[in-house]
Order: sequence, then C-alpha cells, then structure tokens
Amino acid sequence: MDTPRFLTGQLLLAMPGMSDPRFEKAVILMAAHDEEGALGVGIGRRLPGLKLRELLDQLELDPGEAPDVPVHHGGPVEPGRGFVLHSLDWAGQDSVQVAELCGLTGTLDVLKAIAEGKGPSRFIVSLGYAGWDAGQLDDEMTRHGWFAAPATPDLLFATEAAARWDAAFAAQGIDPSLLVGESGAA
Repeated sequence: MDTPRFLTGQLLLAMPGMSDPRFEKAVILMAAHDEEGALGVGIGRRLPGLKLRELLDQLELDPGEAPDVPVHHGGPVEPGRGFVLHSLDWAGQDSVQVAELCGLTGTLDVLKAIAEGKGPSRFIVSLGYAGWDAGQLDDEMTRHGWFAAPATPDLLFATEAAARWDAAFAAQGIDPSLLVGESGAA
C-alpha cells in the first residue's frame, strides 16, 4: 500500500470533468489530512445572497463593526456549520493552526471578535465543509479528480473567490484553459 499524501495546508483544485458537479472549479483549503481521513474548507465559491452581517443577525449576534463581506460555500457536508479561516494574528481557545498558513476556527468566539473589531485582520467565513473517509481522498487523487497546489496567504485573502481556481493553477505555471476533462486512449 502506498503511503498517503498528507495535504494539510495545500489547496485542492477540482480538475475539469470531475464527475461530481458540486465540485466544479472547486478550491478547497485542506485543514486536515491523515490516515483517518481529510477535511477541507471551500474558498472558491460564495453563497449567493448571504453576507456576514446577515449571518451574524441570523445567529443573534450584534454585527457591530463586522464588514459586510460575502460568506463562502465551504462544502456539502454540514452546510449549517460555520468555519472561519483567518490570519494568524488572532487565535481562540478552539482555533487550529493550518500549517504556517492560517488559523481555522469553528466556534462563535471568532465571529464575536470580528463584530467587536478585535478579530483577525484577514478572514474568510464559510458554511459547510468537504470531508473524506480514510483513504478516500488518496483514491480520488490517483484517479486525477484533484490537483494539489501550494496555498499562500495572498491566494486565500487577497484573491477574489471566483478567481482563486485560475490563480492557483497559474501560480503553478498551468494555463487552466488548456486543461481538458477527459483523458484520451491510444
């Protein structure tokens, strides 16, 4: 058995032609990947019509100083569960550091801190996540469904969601317009 690829802190980019339409042009930051499974948070697609201040209202939190930024589609698993990917200048009790890249917090304390103007300087709010059982992602990687690329703070926090897929491929010297969704046969 091959050793699994541990992709924590990298981006997973859906390859063209992926059979699951929920992941078309998906950009997922891998927060955890080990022999027990994998968890990633989608950062390539915004949830239409939902912004942070409205989400805070729905959670009965005072929006205070929170900017009215878009909320992202984090993935198809537990779409009502929220995650905040954020710069490392803030950490709560339940925050997890993702490589040397960013923090991940799934508790309300980060949203309260953002609303109070005391939160991280840079952040992405997502609802839902992508999850894989033990070995599942490794199997999908061998079938060419995903491309792993390095994540950078600029790709996370300074690139528009809709541009992240193209930008992540371009950072690897790949023109995504030249990618095809089918393999040929000789």
